[in-house]
Amino acid sequence: METNVSQMDQVQSSNSNEASQLESPFIEANTQHADLHELAEEHIIPVFVKDNEPLISHAEFIDRTVGIAHHVYENETILEPNVRISHPVKGRIPSAKGKPADQLEEHEKTLYYERMAFVIQIPSITQEIKGDQLSLTVGGVKAFNLDNLNARKGSAEHFKIFIGFVNKVCTNLCIWTDGFSKTVEVDNPRDLEGKIYNLVTEFKTESCLNHLQRFQDYELTEHQFAQLVGRARLYQYLSAQQKKQLPELQLNDTQIATVAKEYYRNDNFGSSSDGRINLWDFYNLFTEANKSSYIDTFVDRSVNAFQFMSQIAIALEEDTDFWFLN
Repeated sequence: METNVSQMDQVQSSNSNEASQLESPFIEANTQHADLHELAEEHIIPVFVKDNEPLISHAEFIDRTVGIAHHVYENETILEPNVRISHPVKGRIPSAKGKPADQLEEHEKTLYYERMAFVIQIPSITQEIKGDQLSLTVGGVKAFNLDNLNARKGSAEHFKIFIGFVNKVCTNLCIWTDGFSKTVEVDNPRDLEGKIYNLVTEFKTESCLNHLQRFQDYELTEHQFAQLVGRARLYQYLSAQQKKQLPELQLNDTQIATVAKEYYRNDNFGSSSDGRINLWDFYNLFTEANKSSYIDTFVDRSVNAFQFMSQIAIALEEDTDFWFLN
């Protein structure tokens, strides 16, 4: 298999950047789109309480990731970051402390968002799977609630970074274990930049695509699908000890119900006329349902969807016992 890698100018036209923002969101839940300039110029930066030193801001995290992407993929097309934010933390300047909230002037308000996720698409590195076009994508997650803001500068700041592919049909993210750093702890921007660089340069594009390609080679019957969905819903109520004996499944009960609904209704990834569904489509039903996850669990569940689907493929190939299909 060959990856389609074309050489194009990095400088994007305004039309292509606008088009990237018109796609369906890569995550929904309680998020909203954010403008990078607004993040950098209008949102305050949280500080460590003990010494009032700033944490690494959302805007700086994104900016350094963009720089790495342009450095590593210097001859490729790189789109503007697509940013989603949630959990606003509102405040006011000291001189407005006594004002009623409805009388505050705009310049008297302060704001930052506790959680942020972003993706940077590289559409000149693509691959087709079952007619769906995938583009290489780099991204990250920052949630200030994971940091100890009561500490001093130098305390660990937590990030999640990833590289994988986005399905252009639905903007579902396809991320596997080797393209995800779940717990990145740094105390300065240079260390963060180094972690991003290492993940991006060590990513095996062909290996990831080969694993994704395999999913279309396996199918579930309608009976097997129903059995798996039923077991997936039972899984939510097992004890912690029982779950340890089984493959991990992170999608919640509501998301599993969405997968069941879309099995019949989804035009792109639903079942065929005889009720069969291949694992590529099934995987995309999982990643589509995952869009309802909050930012701080979104990428973890995306990776888990890949792992779970891989275990189904192994069970089907080797004809071995698999609790979710028994």
